[in-house]
Amino acid sequence: MGRYILRRLAQAALVLAVAYAASYLVLWALPGDALASLTGGQSSDLTADQVAAIRSEWGLDQPVVVRLLTSAAHALTGDFGRSFVSGRPVSALIAESLPATAQIAGLGFLFALLLGTGIALAATRTRARWLRGLLLGLPPLGVAIPSFWLGLLLIQFFSFQLALFPATGNGPGSAVLPAITLAIPTSALIAQLLAQGLDRELAQPYADTARAKGASTTRVQLGHAFRNAALPALTIAGLVVGNLLAGSVVTETVFGRTGLGRTTADAVAAQDIPVVQGVVVFGALVFVVVNLIVDLVYPLLDPRIVTARARVRIPAVTA
Repeated sequence: MGRYILRRLAQAALVLAVAYAASYLVLWALPGDALASLTGGQSSDLTADQVAAIRSEWGLDQPVVVRLLTSAAHALTGDFGRSFVSGRPVSALIAESLPATAQIAGLGFLFALLLGTGIALAATRTRARWLRGLLLGLPPLGVAIPSFWLGLLLIQFFSFQLALFPATGNGPGSAVLPAITLAIPTSALIAQLLAQGLDRELAQPYADTARAKGASTTRVQLGHAFRNAALPALTIAGLVVGNLLAGSVVTETVFGRTGLGRTTADAVAAQDIPVVQGVVVFGALVFVVVNLIVDLVYPLLDPRIVTARARVRIPAVTA
């Protein structure tokens, strides 16, 4: 188990380092002037010497490799530089934006887990073919629905017509509709994988044995098959978190929330590379941490994953 954990930690560190280097090089290779917001762009009245002094102050007069290594060294201490637009530390901007995004992301994950699990359990339990087909048809539909359209539809119905939830803002009640918007496509992935896993596990001999011993349908489904069927769904936890973070950009814009998604959209529009870099690295860190947790939880559900591989030694052939 110790080697398994060390190997996963090393892989996580490598993935994070590659993600940081790749994102840094790609962002700084984009066309355009990253310091246009400071120098005023083409309409600026600054002299060439003044522009050069600004570039030197921000370290942009150095080779990109040197800047990458310096930035990576600072990032290890939590320093991701300063925003070109506001001049504030990127870490502070992310810390201020994170709570609002974490609120709708956490609530969205809870909604997605409940909805996706409920659909999968209902679809594999019912004996009515039309109902099973209807339930299993919901996940593809949930993935296909555009998030911005779903958000506007929820605002129109629950905010304007029923007046149950506010359409905009960062209050507790205003997080429900954005969370539902994020939860729909995420629950579709969970429901699809979990339903496939349950169908596969319920057809195994151990499920037939449990039924022959008099176990109820609910006990066979939840007590025997669910644990094994949940493994593939657990694997996509990192992808689910990625969907929640990526969807927050559109969702927070639609619902007028000030969170990490809005910060990212504003930074991209202003070509504020340090902020974009910080958000990308933070997203990569979340991916790595979530997948690391999944890797560590996997052996608890299936101990065979960390079973030591037997080394087969082939004896030397003597004449």
